[in-house]
Amino acid sequence: MAPPKKPAPKKSKTPRAWQRMLSGRRLDLLDPSPFDVEIEDIAHGLARVARWNGQTIGDEPFSVAEHSVLVEEICHRLRPGWPAKWRLAALLHDAPEYVIGDMISPFKAALGYDYKSFEHRLESAIHLRFGLPADLPKTVESLIKRADRASAFLEATQLAGFSDEEAAAIFGRPRGLTPTKLKPLNPTAAQALFLKRFKSLLKSTEQDSPASNPG
Repeated sequence: MAPPKKPAPKKSKTPRAWQRMLSGRRLDLLDPSPFDVEIEDIAHGLARVARWNGQTIGDEPFSVAEHSVLVEEICHRLRPGWPAKWRLAALLHDAPEYVIGDMISPFKAALGYDYKSFEHRLESAIHLRFGLPADLPKTVESLIKRADRASAFLEATQLAGFSDEEAAAIFGRPRGLTPTKLKPLNPTAAQALFLKRFKSLLKSTEQDSPASNPG
């Protein structure tokens, strides 16, 4: 009688939890370091991540890079005197999506706390890399969220097939903003647009007084 087979040994190797970026950086997804965050990687990734899971009209998807620029523009319209550092925070509000992609809100809700915690760690590392506080003041967060909803309304009605009434019920109808016509760009153009805005805001941030008032 043959002896019983021994159970296969358990693999001791820890699953890889880092991603290699085109810059050559290895970003630890579970414990991200600001030192491994590069704006070129962020711009490249966001320009290739589609909003609305790609369910938009036109030959090109509307990228998260374009959405980020739009949100920053709306913040500037709503609060013309806002310090450049908070406009930079607005531009980077979806920066973690260069790693995790753009998940639609219902899916984020289904994933719950673990997803939010993971996203927050990435966001904090990105903020620290570019001289922003890990956690933004509530007044700043509030205005960015308002601009984010306004952007979502514009995208929903112009690109994603929502009726005006449906989008208003979900996102709220933007008020106090001049009409904005959206035109999806190809990834190269979207990446260049995002980087140009980032460099301009970073330069302005460095020139601003450290005593700038939040919100």
